[in-house]
Amino acid sequence: MQDYELFIQRFYKKSGINLGQYKEAQMKRRLTALRDKKGYDNFNAYMQAMESSAALYDEFLDRMTINVSEFFRNPIRWQQLEQDILPVLASRAHGRIRAWSAACSTGEEPYSLAMLMNEQFEEKDFTILATDLDDIVLEKAKRGVYGPSALNEVIEERKRKYFTERDQQFEISPDVKRLVRFGKHNLLADRYETGFDLIICRNVLIYFTEEAKAHVYRSFVDALKPGGILFVGGTEQIFQPERFGLRLKQSFFYEKI
Repeated sequence: MQDYELFIQRFYKKSGINLGQYKEAQMKRRLTALRDKKGYDNFNAYMQAMESSAALYDEFLDRMTINVSEFFRNPIRWQQLEQDILPVLASRAHGRIRAWSAACSTGEEPYSLAMLMNEQFEEKDFTILATDLDDIVLEKAKRGVYGPSALNEVIEERKRKYFTERDQQFEISPDVKRLVRFGKHNLLADRYETGFDLIICRNVLIYFTEEAKAHVYRSFVDALKPGGILFVGGTEQIFQPERFGLRLKQSFFYEKI
């Protein structure tokens, strides 16, 4: 068995994360660069080192996941969400709008949603769940402290209202933090909660195999209420969405049939 394939098996037993469900060429290139940077000649040696070093293992988990994010990434899509999608969901919702930011990384996405919903609704009228499989990025998300580049698309009014600047870092306000409930979740292995009006999962599935994508899309559909919306990234157009029980609502917004 090849060194990389054995590594995938051993890592799956240790972590519950199946790297075989990610596109092999991209993931192998990413992990080989990380392995070489740490000074290991093969994946077997790298795995042995991780099994004896929690710090090395945690660093690996942080690096193998895709943690690139910013507030209101692709702002035109967020404007569509604010102006076109959220009002419709509010008119349909009986009680609270339930939203889920899946694979939320360091929290910019769910906090962006929290700002929008705070401006449109009473706090009692919505809930936001945010999940990721990486404990390290979840802790960063809970702290809510960001560099200036993460706020490139945040308008000045929101910067003043929702952030406190200290030493060229920006901390999101407690009023926004309390609107988001963070939790750990593996899209490829864990059970999905249900009853959501909105699911946001952007710029993550491009790294998955077609089989893994199909599994996630079907699971998202099961997790949505009828008429619920799935909001995907700018490189993640869903071809033939009807096969998953979805229809195109607007570009990158899909409605559960």
